[in-house]
Formats: sequence, C-alpha cells, structure tokens
Amino acid sequence: MDYLEGLLLGRLWSDTDYENRKHFGLFVLYGLFVDAIVLYIYILGRGLLGFGNLGPIHIAVFVLLFLANPFICFRYYRMPWWGKIFILAVKIFKAYLVISYTVSLLLPRLNVKVDDLQDFLMSYLNQTLEKYTEKFVATAGSFSTVVGVLAGGVHVVGTVLLLILAAVVIPSLIFLVVKYVQLAWDWVVNMLIIKRFFPQRR
Repeated sequence: MDYLEGLLLGRLWSDTDYENRKHFGLFVLYGLFVDAIVLYIYILGRGLLGFGNLGPIHIAVFVLLFLANPFICFRYYRMPWWGKIFILAVKIFKAYLVISYTVSLLLPRLNVKVDDLQDFLMSYLNQTLEKYTEKFVATAGSFSTVVGVLAGGVHVVGTVLLLILAAVVIPSLIFLVVKYVQLAWDWVVNMLIIKRFFPQRR
C-alpha cells in the first residue's frame, strides 16, 4: 500500500520513501505496458478499454484533475479508508488518461497495415542490403556482397534496437514530464494557498 501511495500521490503528498528509491525497472515496465496496449490494438484491430480514444471531454477531465490534484491529495492521510480508496481511484483514472494519450500518439505511427507488414519488412531488408552491397562494390570487389550483407545486417539490427528503445523510452518520458509538471503545480498551490489557508494539511 505504501508503494502504491508513493507512486500515485507523489513526493509532495506521500509519507512513504518511494521517491528515495530508484525506479528504472518500473519505467521500463511502464513503457513495455504501453507498447503492449499499442500492439494489441494494432495487431487485432480492435480497441482495448478505450485506450487511445481521447475526446474533448477526456481532455477537459484531465485538465480538471490536474488543476485539482493538490486539493484532492493534501488531506489524504486524514481521510477514512473509503476516502483514501476514492482518491487513489481518481489518481489511477488520471494515469489511465495519460496512458490513453500516449497510445493516441504512438498508434498512428504504425501506418503499415498488419496484412502488409511481412511484405514491408522483406522489402525494407532487401533494399537495405542492396544499398550497402552497391556501396561496397568499388572498394570490396568480389567481396562486396559479403561486406554489403554484413554492413546492411548491422544497419537493420541497429535500427530495430533503436526503435525498441524509443518505444520504451517515449512513454516513460511522457509519464515523467506529466509527473514533474504536476509536481511543480502542486508545489506552487501548496506554497501559495494550502500552507496559508490550510496549515494543518495532514
């Protein structure tokens, strides 16, 4: 429970030591989780719990929850158990909106149809190998095919690894940006309003 509170409430409102620990593995898992949702929708061609379907109402709700976050969280530890569960549920829904936004950014980048994916990959592989083979004809002579295939293979593997890295890092970066912008807003509201008018916040 402490870990969940630290994750959802953040350093300003949580009494746990969540922020004092390193969470590299968590961010990797988060990126993989978002990628799994994207691949599910892409491969099966059907939605999943509304992820990626953002409308004006969703955006308005997110902005409202973002602005109201410090007032939602500042008395968390003085709430009864049902109040704490409600607050955590609101925070989970806000996280859902962030994930849904991330999915809506990543999904359109997969513009090759699933049925055409194999042909697209084979065409890309052949074109890359041919490009490198032609490049080494003048210098490698009769070994141009071997050198071209090796160089092209390294290029393809490097591209795949970079795409995988980007697929994991981008969702995590979006999560971190939202997290720290929220922290900045919470800090300002806490200093200017909550500490002034609600000094006993916990």
